[in-house]
Amino acid sequence: MSAAINRQIVLKARPNGLPGPDNFDFVEGEVPSPVPGQALIRTLYLSIDPAMKGWISSARGYSEPVPLGGVMRSLGVGEVVESRHEALAPGDFVCGMPGWQDYALSDGTEPFFRKLDPAAAPLSTALGVLGLNGLTAYFGLLDVGAPAAGETVVVSTAAGGVGSAVGQIARLQGCRAVGLAGGPAKVALCREAFGYDAAIDYKAADVAAALRSACPDGIDVFFDNTGGPILDAVLGQFNLGARIVVCGTAATASWDPPPRGPRVERAILVARARMQGILIFDYAARYPEGLAALAGWIADGRLGYREDIRDGLEAAPAALADLYAGGNTGKLLVRVRPDPTRTS
Repeated sequence: MSAAINRQIVLKARPNGLPGPDNFDFVEGEVPSPVPGQALIRTLYLSIDPAMKGWISSARGYSEPVPLGGVMRSLGVGEVVESRHEALAPGDFVCGMPGWQDYALSDGTEPFFRKLDPAAAPLSTALGVLGLNGLTAYFGLLDVGAPAAGETVVVSTAAGGVGSAVGQIARLQGCRAVGLAGGPAKVALCREAFGYDAAIDYKAADVAAALRSACPDGIDVFFDNTGGPILDAVLGQFNLGARIVVCGTAATASWDPPPRGPRVERAILVARARMQGILIFDYAARYPEGLAALAGWIADGRLGYREDIRDGLEAAPAALADLYAGGNTGKLLVRVRPDPTRTS
């Protein structure tokens, strides 16, 4: 492997607002060699996620920020090409945290690392509905949101990788699901592909008024992927004992300095509501439970998904910018090289 080139995308500058291609540099280096206990992984797919904004921000977050000059952090799927790890062999397919590069070393201990069976599900699904997105939807809704049959569940970014799964799982629990999405195409996707009872175009509607119409009995669970103006519109429409699941803050471009806006205290007090964050890393011990449930629903046709795949490692920075602009439809992925397990 020493003669091959390892293309990498590194963090050049921290964004002042939303990240874009100008925040990254494209560099080349040598392919690393594994030492005992490591395997060399050749990247096939990379996941593009809203959390990446926080990973490169200077504001305090739940993990150490990517250092300047460091390879951009990213979940990914790859193939083992060389191994000195007793549990991994060349030809194995794995999910892990390779970052934005062609090749990465792994000792099998990074978050979400697991071997994959391409006969059980497409490899790409390990980064979406059978990965971080699906698990976040599963545990965030069922554990934190705790919906009961007959309740109303509202979901922001309802056509995205997490939101699309949340709406479907809510329906599986016997709930009424109402989605918020940007643009007519995504609203149609919510209704036709993901089974939402109602969907609202937040770019074209008075969101607060539209929610009052779509949720005549109030809101019991709000699965919030955005915060900001969408959260503001939901305030005051909660039923007694409502639960707000804080999954993401995509609507806020920067937390340095923190933005100012409407306060949530009064709405939480009046409704005796509970507002709680969800980080999927806290559920690591229960991943097998979630993955088994999600795979079962996919197998029997009750859980669908969509993927938006961009080609080439060099496409990653623009794909990230597109994610925050709402330009993707479904789970956003970068295919670094052809998937050997797929014929099309």
